[in-house]
Amino acid sequence: MVYGNEHNSLGIDMDSLAELSCESMSIMAAPNVVSSGNKRKQNSSTQPELATLSREERRRRRRATLKYRTAHATRERVRVEAFNVAFTELRKLLPTLPPDKKLSKIEILKLAICYIAYLNHVLEA
Repeated sequence: MVYGNEHNSLGIDMDSLAELSCESMSIMAAPNVVSSGNKRKQNSSTQPELATLSREERRRRRRATLKYRTAHATRERVRVEAFNVAFTELRKLLPTLPPDKKLSKIEILKLAICYIAYLNHVLEA
């Protein structure tokens, strides 16, 4: 593409820009990142930047990584499964008609409260 000797708002000569290769442009765009194949490694010049970040910003960056998100999703899946197993076991202990009636979690909790109150009443009598 020929842009003549035009300059954009940043003062970059468009002819010079057209002659640059993709590799040199990626180096210009991200000077703190060294490209080595498909992996990107941080230069040692990035380390002082990380040291100046607040604790909250470091936490936010760590949580943004794919490894962290995958591990978090796995932990959450295990937690929800344990939660559901506990509700299933509680549901088995509660008398209903019909016995295999599907109840929501809130219905299970309300029925458990009523059943415990009933059992306390039976014990007191």
